[in-house]
Amino acid sequence: MLALFLKCSLGAAVVLIISILSKSKAFYIAGLVPLFPTFALIVHVIVSQQQGAAALRTTALFGLWSLIPYFIYLLMVYVLATKMSMLLSLSVATVCWIVAAAGLIYGWQMFQN
Repeated sequence: MLALFLKCSLGAAVVLIISILSKSKAFYIAGLVPLFPTFALIVHVIVSQQQGAAALRTTALFGLWSLIPYFIYLLMVYVLATKMSMLLSLSVATVCWIVAAAGLIYGWQMFQN
């Protein structure tokens, strides 16, 4: 139970940091905070403890490939931010991320089996 509380606290701390930075003169740094491997650290500890070092390596490799959907999301936000409303541009970018992530998962499963 304590471990779950600590994980939730980490997530809340990240949201607080993003909120504070988004109000500062260096608001763009808020875009860097989600890339801090808060959740990746949690995942890597859990996978390593439950599955071992080989699974940790596989998880890290998949994490590298997962940068592709994130890149697509950010590219779409960049391109659409001045062409659409904020809600619509973020929605389209999110759908693009979902499609890219689904393609990544499908491709990963095809080549890993």
